[in-house]
Amino acid sequence: MYNYVSNSENDTMTLAYNLASKLHNGDIVVLSGDLGSGKTKFTEGFLSYFGLEDEISSPTFTIVNEYQKNSTNIYHFDVYRLSSSDEFYAIGGEQYFENGICIIEWGEQIKDVLPKEYLHIMFERDLEHESKRVLNIQPYGEKYQKLIKELL
Repeated sequence: MYNYVSNSENDTMTLAYNLASKLHNGDIVVLSGDLGSGKTKFTEGFLSYFGLEDEISSPTFTIVNEYQKNSTNIYHFDVYRLSSSDEFYAIGGEQYFENGICIIEWGEQIKDVLPKEYLHIMFERDLEHESKRVLNIQPYGEKYQKLIKELL
C-alpha cells in the first residue's frame, strides 16, 4: 500500500489529473471514504485531464454518469445505494469495465464483481487539519503496481 498526503483540494485534483493521464479504456479506479473526504474533488481533477471538469455531477441517484472525450469513455459510478452486486449485474455494470475507464465510488460494496486488477484509493480526513487528506492507495495487479510507482 502507498500513502499520498494531500494538503489541499488542489493537491488531490493534481494527483487525479496525473493518474488520468496514465489510464486507458479498461482501467478501473475504486474510491472509498467518508462523505466529504475528497472523492468528488478527485473525480473533478480526473475529468479535468479530459477537459470535462465542468460537466461533473454526482451520480448518487443515477448510479452511473457517462462522459466521452475523443475515443475515451469515462464511467463515474456511485454504488452506495446498491443493496447487492446483483443490482450491479442487473444494470450491465460489468460491461462498462471493458468499454472505458471506470471510477467507482463506494466500490468496496461490489468487490466480488471487480476484476482481479484495479486501483483502490481510500480517502481519510485529518481531523486536526481541515484541508488535509491521506490517500491510501492499494494497487491490485502488476500493472497498477507499476503505474503507482511511476506516479508517486
